Amino acid sequence: MKLLITLIGLVFILEGLPYMVAPEAMKRWLRQILELPMDQLRIVGAVSMAIGFLLCWIGQKSGLFG
Repeated sequence: MKLLITLIGLVFILEGLPYMVAPEAMKRWLRQILELPMDQLRIVGAVSMAIGFLLCWIGQKSGLFG
């Protein structure tokens, strides 16, 4: 449970960082995202999830972290 809470906290930090560092750029980027077709957004989401899954799998199966 401790690891889960730590990971959720890390996600919040990483999600909030661009808004703190470059809010103007984030507004422009979000406007561009609104103009993308739904199919393209789904592809980007699926690729992001696959990369995240792969990183988690590599982290768990390798001896790098423990």
